[in-house]
Amino acid sequence: MSFSIRDEMPSLVQEYAAYLRNVRGLSAKTVEEYCLDLRTFFRFLKLDRGLVGGDVPLEEIPVKDVDLEFIRSVKTFDVFEFMNFVADERNNMSSTRQRKSSSLKSFFKYLMVHEKLLDENPTENLTPPKAKKALPHFLSLEQSIELLNAVDGPNRARDRCILTLFLNCGMRLSELVSINITDVIHNNSTLRILGKGNKERIVYLNEACLQAIQEYLAVRPRDGVTDRNALFLSNRGTRISTKMVQAMVKKYLEKIGLGGPGYSVHKLRHTAATLMYRYGDVDIRVLQDILGHTNLGTTEIYTHTSDSQMESAINSNPLAHITDNRAARPADDEDEDEEKDEG
Repeated sequence: MSFSIRDEMPSLVQEYAAYLRNVRGLSAKTVEEYCLDLRTFFRFLKLDRGLVGGDVPLEEIPVKDVDLEFIRSVKTFDVFEFMNFVADERNNMSSTRQRKSSSLKSFFKYLMVHEKLLDENPTENLTPPKAKKALPHFLSLEQSIELLNAVDGPNRARDRCILTLFLNCGMRLSELVSINITDVIHNNSTLRILGKGNKERIVYLNEACLQAIQEYLAVRPRDGVTDRNALFLSNRGTRISTKMVQAMVKKYLEKIGLGGPGYSVHKLRHTAATLMYRYGDVDIRVLQDILGHTNLGTTEIYTHTSDSQMESAINSNPLAHITDNRAARPADDEDEDEEKDEG
């Protein structure tokens, strides 16, 4: 959490942030998002209770003076009103409201269960809104091959290696830039990845990944390197940054005509997951381990199917060709049969 944000947080929130970071092992970005949600909540309460002038913008309301007495005064009604506020007044999407709900529930659970500072939890009956599960953008197999073939220039080996790892291993941007040379284990063709929450996982490298890594290592700079552990380096000899990778991916996506909105580095992760599921007959739990998802539900979004797959699935049913032969007979014949039976 940046100093400016931490400095304006109440002491209880600062202690909570330290707990999330050091005990639960959440990333600094996630901790900051939780704290920003709490800041918005406290600002709303102070405004709603008339503790600040009505003409004071929400973004300017200080929250550092929020103490335990103030927090103990929070009721379930206040929580529901806040969720209505962010939905109706701030037009937060369901995914954003879901995170705010999680932030509040986590904070009050921490105070009640971990610190034992509360007698009741005002968020106990708060049900997070269901996030809309939109189908993610992804590249087709043909587009993925075209993207790899589009790589050129003086950093061709490095850039192609990065794209190959994205498209084959489905790793996150933060995971790729943090890879060290020692994380690549050649003997059993594996790669050690440090994911969210500092959780380590092992990904197996296929032929394309191994060849791309070997070709890049053959030309990887050795002189003037400031971070010798980093696998991927910038032209200045420093560990490659997330912004540099984003710019590189955007450049090649635009080169193959996919530069519009909806396509980014993260879409390559979607692509890898989709291609593995569609073409590799990969079990969803195996895919969950490869992608480093904590919850299986997160992985399920990558198992979306195409119209042709759904059509093929219906036609593959062994009953697909079992038709009623009698249905083809004229109606008059049926009437005659019925009359004969009655006779």
